[in-house]
Amino acid sequence: MADKDDSRYRSPQEFYGDELARRRNKAGMTQAQLGEQCVISPQMIAHFEAGRRRPRPDDAKRLDQILGTDGFFHRWRKSMDEGRYPDHFAAAAELEALAQVLRLYSASLIPGILQTPAYARAVFVAGAANYEPEEIERSVANRMERAAVLKNPGAEVWALLDESAIRRPVGGSAVMAEQLRHIIALARRGRIRLHVLPFSVGAHALLESMIVLKQFEDAPPVAYVEGLKTGRIIDNPATVDDCNAAYDLALGDALSMTASLALLEQVAKEFERDK
Repeated sequence: MADKDDSRYRSPQEFYGDELARRRNKAGMTQAQLGEQCVISPQMIAHFEAGRRRPRPDDAKRLDQILGTDGFFHRWRKSMDEGRYPDHFAAAAELEALAQVLRLYSASLIPGILQTPAYARAVFVAGAANYEPEEIERSVANRMERAAVLKNPGAEVWALLDESAIRRPVGGSAVMAEQLRHIIALARRGRIRLHVLPFSVGAHALLESMIVLKQFEDAPPVAYVEGLKTGRIIDNPATVDDCNAAYDLALGDALSMTASLALLEQVAKEFERDK
């Protein structure tokens, strides 16, 4: 990813442009050379890279063909049109699907790719004063689609959960029991590496924010942090290194995977008794 000032929000369109510039430079091409092969003016390539304009879908396909990016720019361009995700999350969702390693941490919520449909539905309903059921179901479907990364044998997923995330009864006891059983099954099948930060730890290095750390085969790592109705991709190398160091510190305070699974089993049984 381009080395930008990570203190400001960048739209999916700007992030698209940054990635296009990075891939073009990696291919050893100037804007003029790329434009000539794509039959697009160098000025338009510059607009794409600055985030001022979006390529047409056919142009995005040609960018993929020339840069050898396996449909990356066309898929991302399509997702911006479809608006499946909020603007602050669209770029992060695309990168999530491409990552080889995902390291997740959440303080009060089960991370999106680990959620069951019932849990996700409860989250979306709670966040809307007025809502259309059809819109809620579209949001749930989009979230479930993201979980496809867990079926990718080449993806390595770490889930570091605060104890509050596994005890908060989102959707009620039955929903939470199902949710915890789902996470337990993923861990036992080897699809995720699970650790829990228990209440007894007190303060820890990730207390202030949720975070997702993403590593790629052919691109520098990034971090994604999110708050209410906002999110930010961090690609400044020094800051990403600091985020990874904080994750490692918190992981050192967490329960072992065996103890974490035992705690989830215990809490799941408590919710099942409450049903």
